[in-house]
Amino acid sequence: MAGLPTLILLLCAAKDVMPSSSHWKPTWPSYRVPVILPQTTLNLDKPQFDAEARLEVISPCGPACHKSSPLPTYEEVKNYLSYETLYANGSLTETEVGIYILSNSGDGSQGKSRTKRQIYGYDSRFSIFGKDFLLNYPFSTSVKLSTGCTGTLVAEKHVLTAAHCIHDGKSYVKGAQKLRVGFLKPKLKDGSKGANITNSAMPEKMKFQWIRVKRTHVPKGWIKGNANDIGMDYDYALLELKKPHKRKFMKIGVSPPARHLPGGRIHFSGYDNDRPGNLVYRFCDVKDETYDLLYQQCDAQPGASGSGVYVRMWKRQDHKWERKIIGIFSGHQWVDMNGTPQDFNVAVRITPLKYAQICYWIKGNYLDCREG
Repeated sequence: MAGLPTLILLLCAAKDVMPSSSHWKPTWPSYRVPVILPQTTLNLDKPQFDAEARLEVISPCGPACHKSSPLPTYEEVKNYLSYETLYANGSLTETEVGIYILSNSGDGSQGKSRTKRQIYGYDSRFSIFGKDFLLNYPFSTSVKLSTGCTGTLVAEKHVLTAAHCIHDGKSYVKGAQKLRVGFLKPKLKDGSKGANITNSAMPEKMKFQWIRVKRTHVPKGWIKGNANDIGMDYDYALLELKKPHKRKFMKIGVSPPARHLPGGRIHFSGYDNDRPGNLVYRFCDVKDETYDLLYQQCDAQPGASGSGVYVRMWKRQDHKWERKIIGIFSGHQWVDMNGTPQDFNVAVRITPLKYAQICYWIKGNYLDCREG
């Protein structure tokens, strides 16, 4: 297995079944997901927590740069998918993983400096007001990290976000040890207990209720890399809360090719820092893609990074429409397009390998992670 070429590994993992052209519904494909299992775990020295939190990642390496990069070897992929786990008491471990393909058992240039605004033409973002929207799915799955980023509820006690919100590639950020996740709640007036005040002409004020994080997983692909090479491909992290959040969450899924997305569009909601206290929703077309990244021009500001990128498609097995997280909004890239600088916002795709890893972090049993 150690000599298995990565190309074969990826092709086996990404085999999917798409609906026929006569099927009018955009349908979730069935993927053959590999298995990622922990092999050895080592204790590391406690981190210093001395890095400044970055609310976005900037890289000049665009689609052509990523597409021309050589495929990693099997050993390199194992190294990238190995991970660190940070605990609330400050202890840190490193876990090496093994990657396995099981037999099918029926499962299916940087240019000039730019201001921090990534707004493309008319600002197409929508601020979500009122508890009737904010507390209902899918907007209720968006949460705020105490480091300033956004995250998405993906299980009863788990939040998916960007790795750079926790770790700058060299060190854990200040506040990572006492990381909290904020949930928007209505701000009650004059001691009223749940009184209905939605009839007010003014938007209802909201406040954050915070839950501490128990532990955090960050892939070594982010820690060992940087935004100019492989780092952005692994800009994701999973947080486990100290107690259940008791809200509906959004499942993760393997990212289909952009041409199979409904309308070629993606959606995400986040806490953009130019609209403090507001949840901001947006959608836009995917402009380009690599195996690991989606390039789009959704209007976004720092603070929205870490948001879960999702689409709504038909799930044939259950005969219903379902939204799934297919990526994590990472940051901003300058791209040299035929000698002309062009800028994109970038999302990290959930590939079959990343799905297997994140799902195992959530469930702890690979048998529950066979369908992407």
